[in-house]
Amino acid sequence: MEIRPLYIDGYPQQLSYAPGEEIEFRISTSAAHYSLEIARVGATREVVFSQAELPGAAHPIPETASSHGCGWPTSFTLAVPETWQSGYYEGTLRAMDSGGTYVYRNRRIAESTLFFIVRPAMPAANTPILLQLSTNTYNAYNNWGGFSLYGFHGQSQLQGNRVSFDRPTVGIFKQWELPFIVWAEQNGYALDYAANSDLEFCPELLENYRLVLSVGHDEYWSAPMRDNLETFIANGGNAAFFSGNSVCWQVRSEDAGRALVCWKQNFHQDPVYKTGDYSTLSTLWSHHLVGRPENELTGVGFLYGGYHRSHGQFMDGPAAYTVHRPEHWVFEGTNLSRDDTFGGDDTIVGYECDGCELTDADGLPVPTYRDGTPGGFTIVATAPVRWHPDDCEWYERWEKGRTGAATMGVYTKGGTVFTAATTDWAHGLAGGDAVVERITHNVLRRLAE
Repeated sequence: MEIRPLYIDGYPQQLSYAPGEEIEFRISTSAAHYSLEIARVGATREVVFSQAELPGAAHPIPETASSHGCGWPTSFTLAVPETWQSGYYEGTLRAMDSGGTYVYRNRRIAESTLFFIVRPAMPAANTPILLQLSTNTYNAYNNWGGFSLYGFHGQSQLQGNRVSFDRPTVGIFKQWELPFIVWAEQNGYALDYAANSDLEFCPELLENYRLVLSVGHDEYWSAPMRDNLETFIANGGNAAFFSGNSVCWQVRSEDAGRALVCWKQNFHQDPVYKTGDYSTLSTLWSHHLVGRPENELTGVGFLYGGYHRSHGQFMDGPAAYTVHRPEHWVFEGTNLSRDDTFGGDDTIVGYECDGCELTDADGLPVPTYRDGTPGGFTIVATAPVRWHPDDCEWYERWEKGRTGAATMGVYTKGGTVFTAATTDWAHGLAGGDAVVERITHNVLRRLAE
């Protein structure tokens, strides 16, 4: 006797909402009814909505779900209450049944999650700091339906070139951004929240803030996102990249922001390549055809960065930064001296790190400025990193065997930009590293003024 499988999955029709806007939940389940619980996730998990006995229905999964979405109909709608605080919200979907009619009469539970972001009702009314979450990266790594922008976990090891937000996804929020948020909230910092794509489609948000944050693994950026943040900085706004591998790949938004295109190593197959106008070519921002290295925004880039304690590189490395300019305001109150190290106990250098081309001046590293790093960029700390050959040698201008350096630094060009240059900075905050905490305080306090 065949027992029908029990499952439930779903997604909202947008990434972010302002209070008053209506969320359309697209849910597919084999159960006749399901429940939905919504919680804001921060230093605490606060349940803000719960409803049971919502009517369920099963919907097919298209062959092109990964690239063009599921196309499921709306099963439930909810207007975002004015009382909901800006933040990351997790929806937990649960379906239950009693198993088979004649055999396997078990109480079965199927559970999955979805997420959305609530933007502030009044931008910057309660904080000068905007955290834009790495939602493009969530989507790039999501292989639900069979494919992502990576081959290592795709069907038949195939790499996709287009990924849709209209499908279930979990994301990587809890790996890097959540530990940063927990620390910030516990230390009295209020944050407003946005999705990556809000920098593209709601750029008016930016003008309200003093400081925009990138945390963790913020790898995929569209040209409008970057244009709008660079304009914000040129006009005196500040940015802090507590992240690594940041702004590495250029993507193009399609379907009004509900899908991303990135051809990456296969850039010659991108339809844009045939036009001869490479400004939006979906490959490395540092690619010579694009000619707009991410260094111009962040101060550093992945071409001169790489891996530490990952991908087989520096697997026994100290995962710590070495201090070069302890007198810099970034290190105020840390009592560090030149050549001291910090962060190794919590492995803050890794998993992916950014750097710039370096030269030596009186025994201290300085940028060559040949790779797009802005004039005046001050290097305060470095650590050795290296690419894996499988990841870099497709690029015809790659210098084989090169070892780079995770390069923490600061520059001012209108506003001030700080980069921690590592995905794993938040590890030090989660571990209570006093130096990492003090540097983070210094950056937030100075740049949010």
